Amino acid sequence: MDEDELLDVVDESDRVTGRARRGAVYRDGLRHRCTAVLVTDGHDRIFVHRRTARKLIFPSHYDMFVGGVVGSGESYDDAALREAEEELGVRGLPRPEPVLRFLYEEADRSWWTAVYRVRCTLPVRPRSQEIDWHTFLTAAELEEWLPRRRWTPDGLAAYRRLSASRTG
Repeated sequence: MDEDELLDVVDESDRVTGRARRGAVYRDGLRHRCTAVLVTDGHDRIFVHRRTARKLIFPSHYDMFVGGVVGSGESYDDAALREAEEELGVRGLPRPEPVLRFLYEEADRSWWTAVYRVRCTLPVRPRSQEIDWHTFLTAAELEEWLPRRRWTPDGLAAYRRLSASRTG
């Protein structure tokens, strides 16, 4: 969690308006870009994990996505692959498939989220700096878990949008 990492600041239409360090982006609630990658294994189970207590945003929350911020000048596609490989602890992952993009907003902060899917048949070794527990769940098992865990709000919003796009 490099607070000095340079991020693009974007407007409500996802156009770059400037750059700022990650620490300032988080502190000042500047709109930026993120990726969220839904990872499934060879049995179509979804990778679910708990974030470490050291995370700057949503520490110790559960999430059904891996991903993170898009670096300044980096594409969403490149960031999705980079973040998925980093968090899963793998190399040679197929390029994640883009599914949808939306503006996530809270009272004091917002970010554009590009949602992806990828199948990972490689053995995962999640980064202990980011993930302190993980498992793979079927979609039905995940639905049972939703009301029983504290989920990242942006991940939950992305999951709901993704689920609606499959049924609608």
